[in-house]
Amino acid sequence: MSDTERPQIYLVTPPEFELDVFPDRLAAVLDGLDVACVRLALATRDEDRVARAADALRLVAHARDVAIVIESHLLLVERHGLDGVHLTDGARTVRHARKELGSDAIVGAFCRTSRHDGMNAGEAGADYVAFGPLGLSPLGDGAVVDFDLFEFWSAAIEVPVVAEGALTEALVAQYGPVTDFFGVGEEIWRSEDALGALKQLLSPLG
Repeated sequence: MSDTERPQIYLVTPPEFELDVFPDRLAAVLDGLDVACVRLALATRDEDRVARAADALRLVAHARDVAIVIESHLLLVERHGLDGVHLTDGARTVRHARKELGSDAIVGAFCRTSRHDGMNAGEAGADYVAFGPLGLSPLGDGAVVDFDLFEFWSAAIEVPVVAEGALTEALVAQYGPVTDFFGVGEEIWRSEDALGALKQLLSPLG
């Protein structure tokens, strides 16, 4: 696989992390490998915690010329100098987000396993569409994205696509030729050496 074909890295934060520790962990990964984008994906609804995390991670990412988007919280994008939003409801709010944030912001849409939702999101103005999970997980409803969806997308659709969820080295090898980005999160943050775990996970790409 050539460098031009190699999927880029899209890092996803854990749903919960310690703010006095995680920015340094993120910085170590960003310093060790080229990363295209970071997604702040905290599960908490505590506005203060999300806001402080957004400010801290924005400093880390922007110091390294890496874009940072936030999951779902559209109103925090401009307030905290972020680069865009990652929507989790398929195509439903893409047009609204684009209208609110303008043409320069990143608007991404997670469309689970639905090709239909993905195409609608792209037509509505999404900068990328994410599908997943790729691997089996005890979380969620047990649905796994079909490899054929990525084959179709890479051949027919120009909107960049992200493959994410329960990644393994075998899945990275399989999906590498048909995705633009790998969305990597819990797969590496569970390790003490997140950078090492990321390099190992992506080792099939060469």
